[in-house]
Amino acid sequence: MDNFARLLKESWALVEGDRDRLGEYFYARLFLLDPTLRQLFPAEMAGQGNRLLDAIVTAIQVVDDVESFEEYLRSLGRDHRKYHVDAGHYQTAGIALLDALRTTAGDGWNLEYDHAWRDTYAAITEKMGAGAAADENPPFWHAEVLTHERHGPDTAVLTVRALQHPLRWRAGQYVSVEAPRHLPRVWRTYSVANAPNDDGVLEFHVRTPPGAGWLSGVLVRRTKPGDLLRVAAPMGSMTVDRSSERDILCVAGGVGLAPIKALVEDLATWNRTRWVHVFYGDRRAEDLYGLAGLRELVAAHPWLSVTPACSQDPDFGGEQGDVVEVVSRYGPWTTHDCYVAGSARLVRNTLQALAGDDVPPAHVRYDTFGEL
Repeated sequence: MDNFARLLKESWALVEGDRDRLGEYFYARLFLLDPTLRQLFPAEMAGQGNRLLDAIVTAIQVVDDVESFEEYLRSLGRDHRKYHVDAGHYQTAGIALLDALRTTAGDGWNLEYDHAWRDTYAAITEKMGAGAAADENPPFWHAEVLTHERHGPDTAVLTVRALQHPLRWRAGQYVSVEAPRHLPRVWRTYSVANAPNDDGVLEFHVRTPPGAGWLSGVLVRRTKPGDLLRVAAPMGSMTVDRSSERDILCVAGGVGLAPIKALVEDLATWNRTRWVHVFYGDRRAEDLYGLAGLRELVAAHPWLSVTPACSQDPDFGGEQGDVVEVVSRYGPWTTHDCYVAGSARLVRNTLQALAGDDVPPAHVRYDTFGEL
């Protein structure tokens, strides 16, 4: 496995700087091999290549961590059921992927790289297939929007309830969401913002700043109670280790509050001995849409503290500065279990700060939907 990991990372370095070309060639080759596959994708393909490449990069990064690699792929296989893919589709995609890698890499590609990718892709699809086959749940759930609250011009908090079969998730996980009425076959991942409950109600926090995806805009501006969404199988490993006795640090930026809020709500049902420190940051005070709810949790649970921070609001009465800088001022966090959620930049900077505190990597959990 060590040699495979080396070959994969070496070969990826040949194409990493030309991702757009790699994605364009992959899809062109895929649809040429099997034109019927085009109907599985949205009419507007912008961004599809990036999703493919993000999945490839993630697989490469964890390929030498066998346990994480296998669980990631099984989860990915369960999630891909929403696309109605089968073994034949994976085989076609493998041919297109290798063609795209060879073409993009050019003269730097060699036979060793080819064999490494071919064998690894076969192992990947086997694990994904096993995950899909073992899942007794439907490929996705139809879910009715129950409530929809706007917070400023670009943020919304909405709740939904699955209409068939129980939808079970763990606090800290995320799901893929589709709004078929407005954007059929366009899926995007959102963290579930509440702990599991008997009513099967999921809460989502959605923000649509400039440059955000179309689906976020639909969920913020066009969705209303009574609308139907589709929700796919839960994924992600940013869950609390109940066997640990370490205190907990949570760092949230923007709507990265969603999974942190879910973790705190879950902890409230069983935790009695672990101190939990939440740092919640955004640019201005009005952007801290979830602060009031956090303060209610603080009032009810003496083991919980919340430190809000604003980076561009000199009139804010709390901490001033980027939330990662604030976390560093309150450290060190060497003896804590750490959970980080927010933009890719925030996650990257927090990981660097925690590494500077000598926090063991095994004590840090995060999920990110962008490139670190």
